Amino acid sequence: MLSTDPNDPLQWPNWKKTMILIIVSLYSFLSNSALLGPSVYIGIFAETFKISPVVASGLISYPNICYGVGTLITVPAYLKFGRRPVMILSLVVYLAGLIGCGCSTSYGSLMACRLIHALASGVCEALPVQLVNDIFFLHERGNKLGYYTVCLCWGSTGPLYAGYMLAGGYSWRLFFYVETAFAGLLLILAFLFVEETTYKRNSPDGPAIPNPNGEKRVFGHDELDGKSSEEQVERVVEVETMVPPRRTFVQTLKPWSGINKDESFFLTMGRSFSYFLVPAVLWVVATYGIYIGLGALVFNYTFPSIIVAPPYNWKQENAGLIALGNVIGYGLAVPLVWTSDRLAAYLTKRNGGIREAEMRLGVLIPAAFIAPAGLIVYGYTAQNQLHWIGYFAGVAMTDWGSYFFFTFTLAYAVDSYNANVSEMLIAMCIGKQMISFAFGIYVLEWVVESGYVTIIAGVFCGVLFANNAFVFLFMWKGKSIRKWMAGTWLARWHRGTIKQVMAH
Repeated sequence: MLSTDPNDPLQWPNWKKTMILIIVSLYSFLSNSALLGPSVYIGIFAETFKISPVVASGLISYPNICYGVGTLITVPAYLKFGRRPVMILSLVVYLAGLIGCGCSTSYGSLMACRLIHALASGVCEALPVQLVNDIFFLHERGNKLGYYTVCLCWGSTGPLYAGYMLAGGYSWRLFFYVETAFAGLLLILAFLFVEETTYKRNSPDGPAIPNPNGEKRVFGHDELDGKSSEEQVERVVEVETMVPPRRTFVQTLKPWSGINKDESFFLTMGRSFSYFLVPAVLWVVATYGIYIGLGALVFNYTFPSIIVAPPYNWKQENAGLIALGNVIGYGLAVPLVWTSDRLAAYLTKRNGGIREAEMRLGVLIPAAFIAPAGLIVYGYTAQNQLHWIGYFAGVAMTDWGSYFFFTFTLAYAVDSYNANVSEMLIAMCIGKQMISFAFGIYVLEWVVESGYVTIIAGVFCGVLFANNAFVFLFMWKGKSIRKWMAGTWLARWHRGTIKQVMAH
């Protein structure tokens, strides 16, 4: 039954919902750009702090881990204590970390501040999905999550802005100053417009009576027994018309929320690791980890050192231009997002109106081949010092494929497994950041020792194609895997303890 309570997030006006979506999407873009932007400064950091480029790259690799691991704390926290206080607190700590980065005078202090702002802002890997679930109806979510995904992906253009900020006269510090300014503005917007979205709807056991304080008391059937049918009807009508007033703007600014006693902080943390045993989720984790490792780390680590050296001799501030490959790749992929739903609808019609989760996977087949081919183009261009356009073509091809895999492997996992989405997102965030870290931590040493063709066009390409090839396995045996999983102890445990389902 649809609630008539004006405090129900589903009943909020469209401008309010849109503003919340814009704010959390911008937070995702800003935090990702802050995480990856300094990758163009690896050479500068090495020279400034008298360290090797491999050590300097740790200023991006280690915060990258914290970005995912932070969800292990922040996701249970927003389930337990509310979305609004956790988001505001994360923005405050994120802002403090950025200020510290701009003021750092040593490698150690810069690393500490980088870890702080990455740990705090990692919540935006999961919170936007949660907020979309809270404030939008089921049929609206796919489209809204698409906007968030675009901001998430284009956060990888941070190195482009960081490179050009070198011309501002403040060296690498200007980048953190600008990020700090935007983070401050975002904190103000979040405080003003991101209202608490946690809301408990009526129990099916009886009518709920909201009171002016926003609390609800459920009257079970036993409390209505003993009354005449006329009295019961009169009572129900009275209940349905007792709608509380909409909270005032000042009331929505309260920075704290009530504690959700139904959620266990530590159980949420522990249960998230069980999702690594679910094949569809594990595929999502591997997909995200590999593509982020390639797009966010490998390309951003290798291109700046290549392009400023002979025969290219580009200026240091132009080293971030590789982000244009991201823009082109994602820009060409976004208009084709509809293909998954269109293919699934066609196959559903042919299947007598019965929808299977695997029906959307066919659109991944072209991307499964084009993305690895992009690594071959990039690797051979770097090894043989071919025309610089080869770098942009390789990145665009890989990122074009990554957008399809980002969007539709996640959709497949959600379709396949009736999971607690927040806990599944914890597993995804931790797993993908660990995998991407493994791709980037020693890539500069590997390409020096073995060459770009061997590492990028060979090893990385092979790993990516092997992961992509699982699309054929899930198209063929995905339904059988789901049936088998439904009978395991893991499925029974999750069904017995699940707290939330994206259902309204």
